[in-house]
Amino acid sequence: MDVDVDGAPNAYGPPGSHTLDEPLSAHYRRRPHGEIVGYLTDDENPSIPIVQGPQDPCPGLYISQTAFTDPANSNERDPRRYVDATKINYIVLGNAAKHRGAQLGDFVVVYSRRTHRSAFGIVGDSGNPSGDEGSLHLLQALGYPFHNGIDDAVEEREIVVRFYPHSNPQQLFFRTQAALDAAARHLGLSRDFAEQTKQPQ
Repeated sequence: MDVDVDGAPNAYGPPGSHTLDEPLSAHYRRRPHGEIVGYLTDDENPSIPIVQGPQDPCPGLYISQTAFTDPANSNERDPRRYVDATKINYIVLGNAAKHRGAQLGDFVVVYSRRTHRSAFGIVGDSGNPSGDEGSLHLLQALGYPFHNGIDDAVEEREIVVRFYPHSNPQQLFFRTQAALDAAARHLGLSRDFAEQTKQPQ
């Protein structure tokens, strides 16, 4: 599972900026000429990034976006509209999960066979057909000592994701992990993965 920092206000920025990831990661499948999906760009010229203003969390850095957004906030240039990868556990919606009914905003429970930790989360982003990406906050919650999206990743097949399709029909948007956890518990979701073995199957 690769680290996804999309949605964090300090995810991307101009060359020389202190950010969580490099601009190439914002391109579709990290292809230099691929579509930019990690931050907003100008409608007329998609090579020009949209930067945050003086009242935004990180003025001068790019506005990083996620596929799942706050339905109560229609301003696409507001960084707060997107799921912050440094505050919320989320995973990327891959094709396999999508074909089985999962959709953006759904609840998930994620488990690491290495650390034996589990965490509630949501499906917060798209753009990677494999779905093998999780937010920085999620990987940290699972016990991985990751700090950015540049050179951190879980290399082995040790992450288990339990999807709950159509579990968030109201498209609830969370600004804190505590609020997400409370909503997951209210639905009766469990973080118990006692049936999982230590080795990947």
